[in-house]
Parts: sequence; structure tokens; C-alpha cells
Amino acid sequence: MKNLVLNMKRIALIVVVLAAYGSSGAQVILPSKQSTSLRENVFGLGFFGGASGGIGLSFRHHLPSPLSYQITGGIIKIDGKLRSDIGAEIHYDLARGSGTRFFVAGGFGYYYSGTDGKNEMKSATRGGFGLGGEWVMSGGLHFLAEGMFTFFSDGNILPLPQIGFYYYFY
Repeated sequence: MKNLVLNMKRIALIVVVLAAYGSSGAQVILPSKQSTSLRENVFGLGFFGGASGGIGLSFRHHLPSPLSYQITGGIIKIDGKLRSDIGAEIHYDLARGSGTRFFVAGGFGYYYSGTDGKNEMKSATRGGFGLGGEWVMSGGLHFLAEGMFTFFSDGNILPLPQIGFYYYFY
């Protein structure tokens, strides 16, 4: 469990550094249609990291309603050990402005770490429920933060943060 928390902290730090570095020297030109309403589909790609929602590349879809969903997954092999995960979340907007969003979130994730097809993780499946917010950083780049009560399959329940960075295609 200590290694998982340490790895999550490292991944979050890498994502923050990459996002800050990537947005500091580049200018993003958005399509002319920059404002959206709840009656339009909006798609986003980015990075997400959390114990219940997955760690890695993420796809987000805002439906033409207050509902949205995201699918996140990652895979890496270090020292002969394969580590992978897949996660999904559903969000329901409580309040939505032109550059911010406040929502209720529920998610589920499956994590794998092992060799020879044997998962060595004590609690590979997790579920979560909590609140989150999303803010525009620059143009189509958005930052997302969540506070989730994460339910581990070994019986532990922990309040854990989750973060993400997305670029939306309007």
C-alpha cells in the first residue's frame, strides 16, 4: 500500500510538471466556437491519476446533459513486472459555469501488478464516490481535482485525492 501511494505521488508530480512545461512555451489556438452548453457533446483527452478512477491516459465525454463519463487506463513494465490499470467514472454536474464545473463522481478501477499472469496486489479492485471540480487553465486545457472515498476490495476505505488534465475538442 505504501508503494502504491508513493507511485501515485510520483505520477501526480510528473503530470503537474509536464502540464506546466507543456503549457508554458506553447500557444493553443482553439476553434472559433469556445463556449459550450449542456446540449452539446464535448470530448476531451488527457491524463488522470487516482486510486479509484485509474492512472494514465484518459478519454472524457460530456453528454448533452449534466452527465459525463471518463475512461482511463495505463500500462508499464518495470524490472520485469507488468503494472496496468483500467478505470471508469461517471460525473453528474451540480453547477456549471463558463470556466468551472462542480460535480458528484462515482468510479470503479481494476489494478494489476505482477509477473506470469498472477496479480500480486492485495486489493486489485476499487470503487469510489465523492465530489470534484474542474477549472479552465488556458483555452481548451482544463484541470480537474476530486476528493473520493475509495473502497478497496480488502475492506479499507480511504479519502483520497484524484487529479487530471484534459484538452477539450469543442
